[in-house]
Amino acid sequence: MTNKFNKAIKYIFLCVASFISIFPFFWMIVSATNKSVDVTRGKLSFGSSFMENLNNLLKPDLGFVTSLVNSGKIAIITTILALIVSSVAGYGFEIFRTKARDRVFTVLLLSMMVPFSAIMIPLFKLFSSLKNSPLSFIGVNTMGAIILPSVCTAFLIFFFRQNTKTFPKEILEAARIDGLGEVGIFIKIFCPTMKTTYAAAAIITFMGAWNAYLWPLIGLQSPEKWTVLLTISKLASSYSPDYGLIMIAIVITTLPTALVFFVMQKHFVAGMTGSIK
Repeated sequence: MTNKFNKAIKYIFLCVASFISIFPFFWMIVSATNKSVDVTRGKLSFGSSFMENLNNLLKPDLGFVTSLVNSGKIAIITTILALIVSSVAGYGFEIFRTKARDRVFTVLLLSMMVPFSAIMIPLFKLFSSLKNSPLSFIGVNTMGAIILPSVCTAFLIFFFRQNTKTFPKEILEAARIDGLGEVGIFIKIFCPTMKTTYAAAAIITFMGAWNAYLWPLIGLQSPEKWTVLLTISKLASSYSPDYGLIMIAIVITTLPTALVFFVMQKHFVAGMTGSIK
């Protein structure tokens, strides 16, 4: 009897926790189908204004489609470059042993303790100085300025190094005996073997790049170069915001990250636990 009671309490708790977790998403989807006045009144039933809100959102003067494309470009390019740079760095830190290796890695980990707000102004001044130089393509108000600071992060390097610890070193020795170079070992053996680690890192990086707000707000000054979060923020800060339009914009913005996660969730779990398949 006691076991049944404990099990019932657990299920009740899980049901309540699930409801609390799911309700904001349900309310967001329902609000996307209602008019702004219905959203402010707290209407919790589906309405008939979905297509009206969608058509209003897709008007060229709002720039939502352009910002959505900008966010996609930034997130995809950042993810690809971050995986390449961080995996090479993590692999090098673990495989190649030198006297200064651990010291450099310690300094790298300490950089994780520095909040972004502390480096925000120096970072802006750095990219501003590049605006009228041969490196203007990564100067302020360009996608390069948003992508570059996220390409190499201490967390991703640490993540790849920790997962590289589980990589069978016997395979490396066998490949070297067979005459395969270090670049060949990395590309032909390490990368395919560590695909779950790459999948987990890709999800983390893509979500971080897609949901970035503060640095794009500072670094992107032209509305046509804004990311989707900046456009939504502009819609929400207007004198009379259209909440139905804002909610459908949030729903659309949520879909890419949700799709990436659900497609790669099995690899994500395996990568986070450090397993190799």
